[in-house]
Amino acid sequence: QVELVEFGGGLVQAGGSLKLSCAISARIFSFTVMGWYRRAPGKQRELVADMMGGGTTKYADSVRGRFAISGDFVKGTVYLQMNGLKPEDTAIYFCAAVGNSGSTYWGQGTQVTVSS
Repeated sequence: QVELVEFGGGLVQAGGSLKLSCAISARIFSFTVMGWYRRAPGKQRELVADMMGGGTTKYADSVRGRFAISGDFVKGTVYLQMNGLKPEDTAIYFCAAVGNSGSTYWGQGTQVTVSS
């Protein structure tokens, strides 16, 4: 059983900042990747950012330079600092973790709404 709980979403103005947090029940040697996805209204879920255990990070082109992912595989925590938010960033953000088997585990999501 793997459980991911994310929080920190809310309503912000365009250009503002927000930080999301995620707590994962598993720890080191259980997951190879931790990250964040989002699903905007009427759109499919997309990768926002992820990180490997060694600290290597990857970002979607649409958020690169504005968002920053960080985390601790030992503590089982993942964060997403979002700066320069745009209305198109409005979406439900999901914390995700990939297990050693290759399976992906998802949180329930937290709503981020950016006003014009």
